[in-house]
Amino acid sequence: MIPYATVEAAEEALGRAMTWMEVAWFRHSRSTPDYCLYYESLVILLTVYSVTSLPLTLLELCAPAKLTTPYKLQPEARLSPAAFLGCYKETLRVLVLVIISPVLYLPYPILKMAGTRTGLPLPSAGEVAAQLVVYMLIEDYFGYWLHRLLHSRWAYDNIHYIHHEYPAPIGFAALHSHWVELLILGFSVFVGTVIVPCHMATFMLWLAIRGIVSVDTHSGYDFPFSPAKLIPFYGGAQCHDYHHFGGKWSQSNFAPFFTFCDYIYGTDKGYKHHKASLEKMKNMESVRSEKEGLNGSISRKQD
Repeated sequence: MIPYATVEAAEEALGRAMTWMEVAWFRHSRSTPDYCLYYESLVILLTVYSVTSLPLTLLELCAPAKLTTPYKLQPEARLSPAAFLGCYKETLRVLVLVIISPVLYLPYPILKMAGTRTGLPLPSAGEVAAQLVVYMLIEDYFGYWLHRLLHSRWAYDNIHYIHHEYPAPIGFAALHSHWVELLILGFSVFVGTVIVPCHMATFMLWLAIRGIVSVDTHSGYDFPFSPAKLIPFYGGAQCHDYHHFGGKWSQSNFAPFFTFCDYIYGTDKGYKHHKASLEKMKNMESVRSEKEGLNGSISRKQD
């Protein structure tokens, strides 16, 4: 909660005019308790998950298959509208139960003690960008090991199997998990913000980005024009789709963001072999098509 009654009082305390973003933040948060701002960040995550997944769902259900097949990683896998709706309803039910659970409020006092602030001024763009990169790298490391732990026999059979109910993932399956798994993997999302405290606005942005990335990696599509391809070492949908395809026996591509950890710990070998095999088959198909075209041309000349 910001301890100023007016914009003028806030600007006097800052010693300068506020930016439009600071004015917007001031008007939104001046009478809002800090714990409510924390709750809003969870609502943002839920909203981003729902909104970002919707275009992918409409593309899958409404667009002609001949247009989407070239980009779909498992083109033979097509779900019905009822399956999409069922996935979303079940995931939403679990998410709402987790979000309103007292357990999810445990990180709030830890974040406050670590130094998360809600007042003015807002952080600079450079500070926000640097913190977000740190959070991605920290989550990548912790998320890698926690995800790998969930593939142990007991954890998979009792917890993680729910997330793998979709061997060909869809956007709505991004958060389709056992409630225990949501809490376990949630630790890797929060730990970076405790190690490197930030502004609550940055925290909200971080959860929004985390939701977008989850949907993207579970989209089931690899679009060549995706802006995510500009991110160095980003795993994306290709890596995670292969992980889902392996199901219980998958031992590849555990990291949520980048490919560093899988490379360092050798859990990218199966995926690399898979890509090499696909490339070889593609080349063989290309050579065969060229030969058939050449033979057809020779036959026409002979005739």
